[in-house]
Amino acid sequence: MTPDTTELTRVGVIGAGRMGRGIALAFAYAGMPVTLVDLKSRDAEDYEELARKTAEDLYNDLECMADNETSGLDRVQLVAKLVTLLPAEQALDILSDTYLVFEAVPEIIAAKKEAFCWLDEIVPENALIASTTSSISVNALAEFVTQPARFLNTHWLNPAHLIPLVEISRGEITSDSTVVAVRNILSAIGKVPVVCRASPGYIVPRIQAMAMNEAARLVEEGVASAEDVDTAVRVGFGLRFTVLGLLEFIDWGGGDILYYACNYLAENIDKERFAPANIIKQHMQNNLNGLRDGAGFYDYQGVDIEAYRKQKLSDFIGMLRHLDLMPGIDIDQKN
Repeated sequence: MTPDTTELTRVGVIGAGRMGRGIALAFAYAGMPVTLVDLKSRDAEDYEELARKTAEDLYNDLECMADNETSGLDRVQLVAKLVTLLPAEQALDILSDTYLVFEAVPEIIAAKKEAFCWLDEIVPENALIASTTSSISVNALAEFVTQPARFLNTHWLNPAHLIPLVEISRGEITSDSTVVAVRNILSAIGKVPVVCRASPGYIVPRIQAMAMNEAARLVEEGVASAEDVDTAVRVGFGLRFTVLGLLEFIDWGGGDILYYACNYLAENIDKERFAPANIIKQHMQNNLNGLRDGAGFYDYQGVDIEAYRKQKLSDFIGMLRHLDLMPGIDIDQKN
């Protein structure tokens, strides 16, 4: 049975690297005690250095948050004390009473297997177990866990303590109750979880890989300098998608615009790379081009389109002002 998440009193994180420390900080910042476990065999001197570096990194991240007014300086000490680093042999008792554990060891299948086989013998049989892998299928890792219905992947984006999104990848045997419980826990600490099936690249890495490769090709082909490509992304491409999601943006402008643009790029650059997705073609054929047709990737029937547009533009203007990117000049100064 899935543990009652309202009674969750501690979280375990296996692996004390950058990702493990980031996840630990995310929970500690929300007031949840965290046991951060170092599985690597070390001598006393090496472990002392790891403990020093871990404490230093936690304090630096917390002080940065405090400096940027996301945290008061008086909270730094309090939050840092919620993270306890322990070597594996000293974590056994506390993990035996821990009902949510994240694995964050290196992206090596043998290392993952060793971690799960060790963990599986210690935690309660109904404890929720999540890998933070960015590349290995949840179904492959579930083989190392008894009762895989309680197992899933949670892909955190670096820096884990700051980026809201966490991608949950459920396996073929992952139970609905496990997904709901993990979603609720992540939401409770201020994260924004999304769920996808077991597919290479999740959501963000798959989109990101395409965009990053295309940016690299622009430099490779001499289309623009690295500086100009990055400027275009920062103050053009990227800005819009903090207000409108990619699919929402397609609906906003019209799926037909994307269809024709893709065909032009496919014809003039690379047919396979830029060919429109089949779903875009289907939307074209069925007049589902977005806002003006009343449906696209989203259904706009019953939506006050003008109010929707006004709200999105207002959000966008607010963001531009916050970043000091709002276009315009000081008329009084000009005169």
